Amino acid sequence: MREVYFIKQNKEKWLGIEQVIQGKIKKNPDDLSSLYINLINDLSFAQTYYPKSNTTVYLNHLSSQIFQKIYKTKRVEENRLLYFFKTEVPLLVYQYRKYLGYAFLFFTLFTLIGVLSANHDKDFVNIILGEGYVNQTIENIKSGNAVGVYQSGSTWGSTIGIIFNNIGVGAKLYIYGIFGGVGTLWALSSNSVMLGAFQYFFYDYGALQDSARGIWLHGVFEIFSMVVEAMCGLILGASILFPRTFSRFNSFKNGFKDSFKIFLSTVPFTICAGIIEGYVTRHALKMPLFLNLIIIFGSLFLIGFYYCIYPSIVNRKTNTQIHDAVL
Repeated sequence: MREVYFIKQNKEKWLGIEQVIQGKIKKNPDDLSSLYINLINDLSFAQTYYPKSNTTVYLNHLSSQIFQKIYKTKRVEENRLLYFFKTEVPLLVYQYRKYLGYAFLFFTLFTLIGVLSANHDKDFVNIILGEGYVNQTIENIKSGNAVGVYQSGSTWGSTIGIIFNNIGVGAKLYIYGIFGGVGTLWALSSNSVMLGAFQYFFYDYGALQDSARGIWLHGVFEIFSMVVEAMCGLILGASILFPRTFSRFNSFKNGFKDSFKIFLSTVPFTICAGIIEGYVTRHALKMPLFLNLIIIFGSLFLIGFYYCIYPSIVNRKTNTQIHDAVL
């Protein structure tokens, strides 16, 4: 059977299941189980004949959602926040994992542009970072305190300001996705080029190691969150540009709902980054090197595991539960 005919034949049924999942149509447990088994049959057919199709991805997501609706326990309801971070977000990240790959790809490209631009044009850093900041940092480097800029202001005052600033940057990366993802790429390019120029600036003055000891204490959570927020913006843009079997409005509504949940998951990491920058980074060069490395690589493992590895584990576990439930 051709995929187009397969979609046409089952589209109304799938849309009806979406209505059930969203709570717009009520079904008794027997009817829900019947719908679920029917949907699993469609998914098995799609996996056999259209394994790399968006239809298969869609049906897999739909079956996961109805499974959660049927088998969600009171314990899950009582621990909604835990369920959100432990299961719901990882499943969404797995579903949209290609957008995380795109975000990392563009982030790397834009950062390299910043490095190459700073290398070929010595005035580029002044334009990007500001002449006052550059001159102050040069003086700090000469005095042996490359991260001196992080030592100004009170700890709690700096922390609050940093957290709100970083959340604002993340919100722009996400919300600008409404312009078909182009706005997200523009915001990502601005921040990534700045990062590349910033790091080359320290390399050019022979202070890259000292700067890395301080900047990446908070930078791991901050920058990784920025990439995930860009991922959310790209999901939002794609939901508008590529509605698939949905109407454009329903596609946007689903894309917004899913991407917003992923965006919310970055907020704890952004807050942690602000706390580290306000309270810890100012002591970076006084700390034992091994402590710097523990914080940096510990942060990288934690956030990298959560967004890159854990989603596959949760998806595999959920699929196993679905298979067992059907049998």
